[in-house]
Amino acid sequence: MSRSATPLSDWFGEHTSTLRGFDVDAPLDDLEPLRDIVGDAQVVALGEGAHFVGEFTHARQRMLRFLAERCGFTVVAFEFGFSEAAALDHWLQGHGDDADLATVGGTTNAGVNPQLVHWLRRHNSTSAHPLRFVGVDTPTAGGQLRPALEPLADYLREVDPDLVGLVERALAIADRFTGTSVAVAAPKWAQLDGADQDALTASLTRLLLRFRSLEPLYVSRSDQAGYDLALRHLEAALHADYMFTAMRDLFAGRGLDGDAAVRDHYMAESLHWHLDRAEPGTRIALAAHNNHIQKTPVYFDDELAVLPMGYYLHRTLGDSYRALAQTHTAEHVVEMHPTEEAEAGFTVTEERLGTPEPGSVEAAVIDAGYGTDISLTNLRNAPSEGLDRIRAQGSSLPIPVPQAFDAVLTSPTTTTYYTTSLHSEQ
Repeated sequence: MSRSATPLSDWFGEHTSTLRGFDVDAPLDDLEPLRDIVGDAQVVALGEGAHFVGEFTHARQRMLRFLAERCGFTVVAFEFGFSEAAALDHWLQGHGDDADLATVGGTTNAGVNPQLVHWLRRHNSTSAHPLRFVGVDTPTAGGQLRPALEPLADYLREVDPDLVGLVERALAIADRFTGTSVAVAAPKWAQLDGADQDALTASLTRLLLRFRSLEPLYVSRSDQAGYDLALRHLEAALHADYMFTAMRDLFAGRGLDGDAAVRDHYMAESLHWHLDRAEPGTRIALAAHNNHIQKTPVYFDDELAVLPMGYYLHRTLGDSYRALAQTHTAEHVVEMHPTEEAEAGFTVTEERLGTPEPGSVEAAVIDAGYGTDISLTNLRNAPSEGLDRIRAQGSSLPIPVPQAFDAVLTSPTTTTYYTTSLHSEQ
């Protein structure tokens, strides 16, 4: 692709470096420019402009290696259920075999796919810099309550057995509409009687209020760590329950502005939950969609869609939070379409894309002469004007890019994979 000289393309030309490839086991010297972007940040988010893109997964793995081996990061947090992550981390630390992985739940939408988990397990067994795995999301991307409520019930049997019946009541309702994502569960939830919908919310709310009120008693019957973990499971279920309504209304075209922030706020608070309990000096690499990690609000058609996780983290951590987006200059990308009858609640297709729009990251990369390269651009001193959009799934999202992200990694190609299981073949 030929270069078109503009002030913005000239700036990109001066602040962009090329990367060698996507081989996750290759030497890491080409990623050294990442060191200046990361700085001394405690949390570094690694995004992706679309789910189910192989290049984004592989580039993220290389960056994870760099952060672990050269920057001292010891934890990777994913857009993956808080409640399910402990079982996966146990497997990633070398316990059990492939058959045990089949019993581990959790969404695969955000890059936690078979290739990634097997690489992480191998990395942890061979590297001097292993990575712990933690989750920050609602259970199975908001489509299930059981992963959060089962450990809650186990805890209550120890500290408040009379309350277990309330958990079982909630599970009896939730099991009638559960699914592998909120895209599956929300439409099924909408078909419940209003009384059952209200009963589920009421049960979870009663549990939460009593749980918080009786903290001293519960801690005396267990310990603080056990209480804190059980409370986070309960909060996961309550946030997921809220999102059933939010997503039902969104699918019906009557969603409230910013309603999706409930999920993103939970993810940000989950990240803080892990930070608060980590050893001093712990540094976390956070993996999620670009729209979740950006520091600025997300707008669609000039209406507030969400205050993203990155917005909350930037408010609390300031410059100790860095966000690195991933995008591409390819002519097609995977897209997810809500489909009620599909197993995951959506179908996956490849969408053709038009030429990147002026003012977009992708156009600037192409005009700077990097359109056919894998490139890394440091945006921390980027001009505040003229860079105002980036690709998101199959669309181009208006966004103040230099305020939203500290850097962007751009791939010239996109290769689609799709899996709904951690142990299936890609």
